[in-house]
Amino acid sequence: MDAVTYEDVQVNFTSEEWNLLDPSQKNLYKDVMLETYWNLTVIESYWENHHIEEQYQTSGSHERHVRSHRGEKPYECNQCCKAFARSSLLQRHKITHTGKKPYECNECGKAFARPTNLESHKRTHTGEKPYECNICGKAFARATNLQSHKITHTGEKPYKCSQCGKAFAQHSTLQYHRRTHTGEKPYKCSQCGKAFPLHSTFQYHKRTHTGEKPYKCSQCAKAFAHHRTLQYHKRTHTGEKPYECNHCGAAFSRVSNLQRHKRIHTGEKPYECNQCGKAFAQLSHLQCHKRTHTGEKPYECSQCGKAFAQLSHLQYHKRTHTGEKPYVCNQCDKAFADHSNLGRHKKSHLGKKPYECNQCGKAFVRPSHLQYHKRTHTGEKPHECNRCGKAFAVVSNLQRHKRTHTGEKPY
Repeated sequence: MDAVTYEDVQVNFTSEEWNLLDPSQKNLYKDVMLETYWNLTVIESYWENHHIEEQYQTSGSHERHVRSHRGEKPYECNQCCKAFARSSLLQRHKITHTGKKPYECNECGKAFARPTNLESHKRTHTGEKPYECNICGKAFARATNLQSHKITHTGEKPYKCSQCGKAFAQHSTLQYHRRTHTGEKPYKCSQCGKAFPLHSTFQYHKRTHTGEKPYKCSQCAKAFAHHRTLQYHKRTHTGEKPYECNHCGAAFSRVSNLQRHKRIHTGEKPYECNQCGKAFAQLSHLQCHKRTHTGEKPYECSQCGKAFAQLSHLQYHKRTHTGEKPYVCNQCDKAFADHSNLGRHKKSHLGKKPYECNQCGKAFVRPSHLQYHKRTHTGEKPHECNRCGKAFAVVSNLQRHKRTHTGEKPY
């Protein structure tokens, strides 16, 4: 088999064509050519007097192009038998067996097998995003992310699952999806034995053992194990809330929060208690509810010993000792110990009442108030006293009633 030469893999532009490229396209070209140079170095080829921006002669690789249609993969790894369409891809794959990572970040010391991976990693420190979408202007740190993003404009999903017919915009996403059919989990943790279908999930899991948090906020220096968590955190500084409810206009910093919010409008409650059948819109609410059956209160105050079923309740309780009120209204400077109380207070400035009763049309600022109100129509009284059996529509009324048995006078 003939050795791979630079002429087999080069991409060429005339000087006129080069001048027509925008900065994002030039950056992509440079990254590709660096990767090509590295591949040729690996297979002991060399680049004879070529400069990245001076390649203007044309050449072709008809044979390799034909293989892309045939699906032919003639280059096989002699260690794991994985096959590749190109010799350069095989050489790059072989490094995964050696574990060799010669390219090290001079900021955090993290090492990489490829120079392009190092360049991409450096952008997590600098925040640089050189690849810009020419349709919407959104910028990305990696060329591959830009390419994936562009498909969101076209809606194209060329990769189809042969088992269930589901289609995907990216080939890698199809590969991950196939594992839902096969149950394959090829990435296994050497410390605890847990296996994962995705390499990225495996990498995140490893950090639970090492405690590594490589993603640092440039504003407050707080560090995170996941890049996505850093992105969410940054929105606490910018106030950005890109996910908006098309029903009431409420905006959220995370798409998962928007999905949970939407259930307020739809009434969907997918999480059901297997003991009493009560259903909840959020999984965390079901978990908390289950403790009403078990009586479990795992969160204890270190100052007074009082225990709570929910961590958030312990956090709020601690502020009764410290007097801390970290949540300040930016309109009137009123401060609150609880973030949800601040959110409710802000609505008093807006005069907005987005939660409407579908029986009588009465509107409310809070979803909980709507729920209480609905009970005036249904007569439901779900909160029952375990001493005398008296039932109440609102839990706060039950709490007050209980004091008639205990004689407690907290105020």
